[in-house]
Amino acid sequence: MFKILYSNQACNFLKKSDKVLAKRIIRKIEELGTEPVIHDTKMLEGYKEKLFRVRIGDYRILYEVDYKLNIIGIVKIDKRSKVYD
Repeated sequence: MFKILYSNQACNFLKKSDKVLAKRIIRKIEELGTEPVIHDTKMLEGYKEKLFRVRIGDYRILYEVDYKLNIIGIVKIDKRSKVYD
């Protein structure tokens, strides 16, 4: 089981989101806690860190995985059009 850490941006996004969307996102993040690279996960290219992306409708979760410390860092959550900026 991986420990999940949220960035300030991710926390703020979840607080501002409507409850239905926030629950969907949190459910997906909890899935990542048991298996960090699930079937619809994609590794992103062009970033210094090894970032992964998972989709939830029009929204994306960007995260990194530290296998040595068993930590998943949720870097950013946002709409597809904004998340890669």
